[in-house]
Amino acid sequence: MIISQTPFRVSFAGGGTDLPAFYREESGAVLSTTIDQHIYVTIHRRFEPTIRVSYSRTETAQSLDQVQHELVREAMRMVEIDEPLEITTIGDVPAGTGMGSSSSLTVCLLCALYAYKHQIASPRRLAEEACRIELDMLKKPIGRQDQYAAAYGGLNYIRFHPDDSVDVEPVPCRNETLEELERHAILAYTGQTRDANAILEKQSTATGDRRAELRAMRDLAGSMRNALVGSGDLEGFAGLLNEGWELKRSLGCGISSGQIDDWYAAARRAGAWGGKLLGAGGGGFLLLIAPPWRHRAIREALGRPKELPFKLARHGGRNIFIQH
Repeated sequence: MIISQTPFRVSFAGGGTDLPAFYREESGAVLSTTIDQHIYVTIHRRFEPTIRVSYSRTETAQSLDQVQHELVREAMRMVEIDEPLEITTIGDVPAGTGMGSSSSLTVCLLCALYAYKHQIASPRRLAEEACRIELDMLKKPIGRQDQYAAAYGGLNYIRFHPDDSVDVEPVPCRNETLEELERHAILAYTGQTRDANAILEKQSTATGDRRAELRAMRDLAGSMRNALVGSGDLEGFAGLLNEGWELKRSLGCGISSGQIDDWYAAARRAGAWGGKLLGAGGGGFLLLIAPPWRHRAIREALGRPKELPFKLARHGGRNIFIQH
């Protein structure tokens, strides 16, 4: 039995510059952190000569080619495992909520499958192979930030280069700054899930016309990193977060909606310094940064939405139980 755990991520700035349509012309960059909300994968050898996969539904396949869960199927191919297995996936947060869940799942599957083969895969290998599965094998119109965030874990400044190479730089913040960031943050659920692929496909197509905005979003990732590293200026950090969200909204492509705009405006009136919708947009979680004494007013202004309490996670994908 193998149990693997991989965190979800919260992206602060630079989303969209990790798409090949942007970074193959000039380098992109994002600032993101993993949080203590996870995806779990369990793997167990199966007595029956079939592959059983349990997620939002359960399927039993006679062969690897017949496995319908495409991430499970391609991860098994990547690690070169084709034998009877029982695989389950469990997430703390629903898919389609802007936290990079599909990439976290891909990393988690690879981590568990390598452990099943008595192998240790480095974070870089997990991230690169997760990218190969999602972008090359499955042709998903997504970027490369989520796979690296999930594999490495922690608060990172991640750069994407035209040759497809990726640099992951941990951000050297004081613990006090990170604790204050946790205290000032609210993650409010919009009640909507969405298909990120459709939004990202539109955004990728529009990249040529929006290069100036994307360049500004990339540069904001560096400025926000500097705000955290230096004096730990959370109000300045949140102001840049707001600037980045306004830039991202300007891209169109279904990133925001009337309801989300109303929510964000209400939160700002109630005292939020800044915020953004997580992920590609269209739904999911709204991240807000505000003084703790303003949180109650913000919750009331938003109609007391469901929230996701969280702390920053320092770890990436890992195996938490192994019994061969």
